[in-house]
Formats: sequence, C-alpha cells, structure tokens
Amino acid sequence: MELEYSLATYLVLVLTLLYILYVLISWKKNHIANFPPGPRCWPLIGNLHLIDIKKPHQTYLELAKKYGPVFSIQIGTKKMVVLAGYETVKEALVNNVDDFGDRGVLKIFSSMDQGNGIIFSRGENWKAMRRFTLTTLRDFGMGKSTIEEKIIEECTHLTDYFASFKGKPFDNTIILNGSVANIIVAILLGNRMDYDDPQFKRLLILTNENVRLLGSQMVSLFNIFPFVTFLPGSHKTIIKNVKELCDFIKRTFVKHLKNLDENDQRSLIDAFLVRQKEESGSPQTYFHNENLIQLVRNLFTAGMETTSTTLRWGILMMVKYPKLQEKVQEEISRIVGSAQPMYSHRGQMPFTNAVVHEIQRFSDILPINLGHATAKDVTFKGYFIPKGTYIIPLLTSVLKDATQFEKADEFYPNHFLDAKGNFIKKEAFMPFSAGRRACAGETLARMELFIFFASLLQKFTFRFPSGVTDVDMTPVLSITNAPKPHMICAVPRF
Repeated sequence: MELEYSLATYLVLVLTLLYILYVLISWKKNHIANFPPGPRCWPLIGNLHLIDIKKPHQTYLELAKKYGPVFSIQIGTKKMVVLAGYETVKEALVNNVDDFGDRGVLKIFSSMDQGNGIIFSRGENWKAMRRFTLTTLRDFGMGKSTIEEKIIEECTHLTDYFASFKGKPFDNTIILNGSVANIIVAILLGNRMDYDDPQFKRLLILTNENVRLLGSQMVSLFNIFPFVTFLPGSHKTIIKNVKELCDFIKRTFVKHLKNLDENDQRSLIDAFLVRQKEESGSPQTYFHNENLIQLVRNLFTAGMETTSTTLRWGILMMVKYPKLQEKVQEEISRIVGSAQPMYSHRGQMPFTNAVVHEIQRFSDILPINLGHATAKDVTFKGYFIPKGTYIIPLLTSVLKDATQFEKADEFYPNHFLDAKGNFIKKEAFMPFSAGRRACAGETLARMELFIFFASLLQKFTFRFPSGVTDVDMTPVLSITNAPKPHMICAVPRF
C-alpha cells in the first residue's frame, strides 16, 4: 500500500512538473503581434492575481478604464479578450456577427455537455439545434396566445401559493423557480408538474445547486487548470448532478418514444423524436439521443434560472421602493382592474413596462455573459485577434453604460420613459445578449416577466417582515447575479 501511494505521489509530481515546463515554454511563445493591450502576465497564473474571483466583472470594469474598451487578460494559460461598453459590444456581436459568433467553451461546460445541446455546442451541431429549437418553440406557441394561456394558468397556481401564507413571511426562491420552470416544462414534456411532486422538487434543487456551484472557486480553478480534475470539489458535484438530471430526461423521452404519435406531437421531445426517426438513415444527423438529453437540460435550466431570478429581484425592488410599487399597482388597477393582466396590456401600461425593463437592467443577471469566440482571424478596433480567441462581451458594461443610461448605478425606471411618460426602447438594453448567440427564448422570457410581475403586483403588496427595515442587495456568488434568500411578506390587496 505504501509503495502504491509513493508511486502515485511520484507520478502526480512528475506530471505537475511537466505541465509547468509546458506552460513556461508556451508562455515564451505566446506573444501575438498587435494583440489588444492588457496587464502584464506571469507564468502559469497569467493575470489570475489581479482578478477578484467572486466578482470578476468588477475587475474587468476597472481594467477597461486603464486599457480601453478592447483589452486582453490571461487566466492561467488562456488568453482572452474583453469587450466593454455598449458601442464596442454592439459592433462586435451585431455588426460583426460572423466574426464573433462562435461559442467560447470552458472546461466545466465541455465536461457537462460534451459538445451537445444548444448553449455550448458549436459549428453545424449548434446551427441544427438552434434552428430546431426556434422552430419548435414557435410551433408550441412562443410569442402566441397559446403560450400566454400556459403562463396565465401558472400565474394562478403561483398566486394561490403566495396567498396561502396569509401575509406571513416566506422565502419565494423555490416556488418562483418552479412556476417559471413549469412554462418550459410544458413545452418540453407536454404537461406542467405539481409543486409538491418530489421529482420536480429534486430537478429544481439540482439545477439551483449547479448554477450556484458554477461560480465557486474550485470550478474556476478547474477551468484554469483542468489537470486538477482528480481533486474532490464542486466540479465533481456538478458533473454528478448533471448525470442525475440526464438520467431523468432519458427515462422521460423513453416514455415519450413508447407513446409517440407522429401526427399528434405534444412536446419538444416528441418533435425531436419524430425528426430522429425521419433522419435515422443519415450518417450526418444531429438528432441523436445525446443531443436530445443535453438540449432538454439546457432549455430547462435556461428557461428557469434567469427569469425566476429576475422576478426575485423585482419583488425585492418593490419592497425596497414602496412608492414605485404603489405607482405600478395604481397603473394596473386603472388599466386592467381585477381582470387578468395580458402581455398586450404592456402598451397601455408604460410605467409597469418600464419597471420590468429596469429590473432586468439593474439586476444585471449575467454580468459577464456567456463566452464567445472568434470564428476566424479578426481585425477589430485596430487590434488583431486570432481565430478561436475566447471573447468576454461584458454585459454589465452595456447595461450600466453611463453614456446610455442617465443614472446607470441606480434603480431608475425613467430610463425607459420619455418626458411625457411614454415607454421608450433603448438599444443598449441587452439582458439577453445580442447577435447570433442571443437567448433563443427571449420572446418567451419577455412575456413571462411582464405577465408574472403584473399578476403578482395586482394581487399582492410586498413588504418587509416585522422588524426588518432594509434589503441586503448584495448578490450571492454564482454564475448569475442572484439575490440572497429573503423572507418576504405578500399581503393580499383584496
């Protein structure tokens, strides 16, 4: 046993030394002519010593002040380019969409998805999955009255749940996750799931835990130095959770396959399985089981996390700013009364619409965005960026760009209102990113946010629990900017 332990220790030491030697050799050869400027890099760690791991976007904002809107950093051995400010991000993602349209992939995401699904896949596989997803979401009602009916039905379940507390404090995290998740679940599986369903609760817990752990220091270390994969830590917990999620999805689509009716497709899984049968003889098909599993998992996570987190921020904002809450409620009462708020009402409710947009802007859910990559060698803003370079379009620098928003660091709904109180669009409003890699479910998310928010504010006034006088708005460490859990009172209005 001691001999085996000594050999294992010796092997780890040799491999580590070889890796360090490789890094040192690569570091000396890593100079790229006319590459965007950035801080001096150190061997092995790059600029890691400068980065606030808990709030890297804050570090990037400070570096942008020194090096400009296009600058480079090196995390470990990986060179990256950061794009800061509305004009720069727009020029890259919208005006040069082909150049910056590839997906930058970190080790943890490649371990989770294996290049399948829609969020972190690339090339022809991504194109096929995105086309299928957009078409199928539209077929199942995205942006139409059919999906609005599902959202309204879910609002009824949600408001009944809130009302059950009779104004007493409760934590709304899981229930908001579940309500929002049920909209995408209805599309993916063909039916909603009950809030008390143990399997549904388990899916929500696994997804929540993964989102939180993706922002952990161990995952950051794993992304920078993949050879630490043998160490215990949150990266292994994430992979274990993904396996459990995938096992559930696999069991689900096997059930759908047994009852598949090509002439009566009731879910995205049904639509995928029909395409799979149609292309079964093609060696180049992308409609295989692994793509289906990861696509469903991607859509479940994306369809739940950002929208439910935005709603949680929205409720906190209303608690913190009761005068704004009263103004939203006054507009709802005046326009719809006790009738069900609909998405079409947003045109008649400019203040409520502005508040929803400002919640998205101010909460800044994905401050760093998901990484992009250059699809070819690019000359951008006078700098040379090689093909495959990891690109960070810094969304926080867009949503809080002082040249675009008058009070960028404050919660100020008037950002989206003109002098007469009419709603105005802002090109710098990019919470869903922009260009080819923009969120595929943006239309659905917009509808969900407005209807859920207006429905909740119609029926409840949100307040602090007794003895609490302020809200801690510091976000928790995660891949997203999520609020800390809070006990909130939902006091029925009538």
